[in-house]
Amino acid sequence: MKPSKLIWMDGDLVPWDEARVHVLSHALHYGTGVFEGIRAYPTSKGPAVFRLTEHMERLQASATAYGIPLDASTEGLVKVAKEVIAANELDEGYIRPLAHLGLGSIGLDPSHAETHLVVAAWEWGAYLGEEGLRNGITTRVSSWRRIDSASLIPNAKGTGGYLNAVVAKAEAMRAGADEAIMLNAAGAVAEGSGENLFLVHEGEVLTPPTSDGILDGITRRTVMRLLEDAGHRVVERSLARSDLYQADEAFFCGTAAEVTPIREVDHRQVGEGEPGPVTRTAQDLYARTVRGEIDDYLDWLEWV
Repeated sequence: MKPSKLIWMDGDLVPWDEARVHVLSHALHYGTGVFEGIRAYPTSKGPAVFRLTEHMERLQASATAYGIPLDASTEGLVKVAKEVIAANELDEGYIRPLAHLGLGSIGLDPSHAETHLVVAAWEWGAYLGEEGLRNGITTRVSSWRRIDSASLIPNAKGTGGYLNAVVAKAEAMRAGADEAIMLNAAGAVAEGSGENLFLVHEGEVLTPPTSDGILDGITRRTVMRLLEDAGHRVVERSLARSDLYQADEAFFCGTAAEVTPIREVDHRQVGEGEPGPVTRTAQDLYARTVRGEIDDYLDWLEWV
């Protein structure tokens, strides 16, 4: 992580090294927070944030789902994100809004804890590595199952729930892989530790439905639209583990990961062992869209 200069905390821009929380904050002990991951990209008209309003709407929806009071409007959150990008003089970068509970309650009852809002931004390259973007990454199916709606809220970005992803990611990396693929409680394919998943098989682009416990990713929706507009058939359906081994192509997508090819699953080569044509199309369309190079999708960009 490359530090930036300033972080917005509860209404003030403070220096990076002075952005602190109390050790008895409720979120530090119990994971009572919600967050978003957003990217800004350079364009011919200056830096622009991709689908910023939708991300801030999801932050508010996540806070509502987990009962975290968030006294901020979508318009206000959008304004703050742009302010942070500008204050740090970033042409591109990753934006992390975080609403979390602080002091006021040390037991499980969060009702007396105050809510804090933080928005940070910094330069961040390819989440799974530049080499991974070019040539694909290796994956392992995790022994840890994706949390389901009987336990938490998989379609809300709660901080505590990401311990589920952390143990899966760590397990995969200890096994020598770059990333994990998680199944849901019923054994159907869900997603990566922090990415949505797509397969290509016999001409169809396949992705698990939200009903299988995945995050309804904004990048996922973007990629689905881009590929459909390019003439590909995109199908949401439940996927078995064996579908991973029979895929002609596979790739992850997410704000951090963007569109990252998968070349191996459980020591099994995917397709030709290199990014396939549909994956390359998704990568190209996504990269051009977020940089404002395709007129049809300019309404997804919000300029700083």
